[in-house]
Amino acid sequence: MAAPVLVALGVLAGGCGGNGAARAQTTPPPELPQGAEPVRLDPANFTTEIDNPYWPLAPGSVWIYADRDPSGARERDVVRVLAQTKVIDGVKARVVHDRATRGSKLIEDTFDWYAQDRQGNVWYLGEATQSYKNGKPSSTGGSWEAGVDGAQAGVVMPAHPAPGQQYRQEYRKGAAEDRARVLSTDDQVEAPAGHFRKALLTKEFTRIEPDDLEYKLYAKGVGLVRAIGVSGDLSVEALVSYRKGGG
Repeated sequence: MAAPVLVALGVLAGGCGGNGAARAQTTPPPELPQGAEPVRLDPANFTTEIDNPYWPLAPGSVWIYADRDPSGARERDVVRVLAQTKVIDGVKARVVHDRATRGSKLIEDTFDWYAQDRQGNVWYLGEATQSYKNGKPSSTGGSWEAGVDGAQAGVVMPAHPAPGQQYRQEYRKGAAEDRARVLSTDDQVEAPAGHFRKALLTKEFTRIEPDDLEYKLYAKGVGLVRAIGVSGDLSVEALVSYRKGGG
């Protein structure tokens, strides 16, 4: 079903409302993890109070997304930031629960672990994911934990995103090797939850599935607004509602 993807791409193309100046900037040599290189994380340099404007994770926050898979089937994804924490590779991390359903059926249940360094970068420390088929557990593929079986933490959101900036988001050889590149910080995006300006546009890709390519748009103070698969996995995801947690 290509039509939903074409519609979403139209929104993405029409939403690129910047003047191009942001894309023309150059980026200094990368300081974020890139490939498979190991990183040593100092637990004292991290906090579970995650306030990066493009990836805010205040406990109690809830995002609801409407998804459409390549077959056209509609899905619903509910993401909740829990008060719970977990120590991963010595670092205390915030736990985020991601639950995806198709109709009344659970299709995926995931716990993700994040922590923010003192510079403002949000690190991804792993996930425990369980897929379901016909109501029964089917696979835990894609699960990984920094410090276990050679897995390494990655950065899910830089402190100061800049066009051209590239970084690994996760690493476990052959299982989790997602990377991202910042394309723009001056776009706009619309979803059922509203219209957002000064949006961050990224593209994500992985060596494991070289045909997969996804674009994502983030709004300050909210987080992910749209995700659009343009090659390989052609799923489309749009923010329906957002409720900020915390006091």
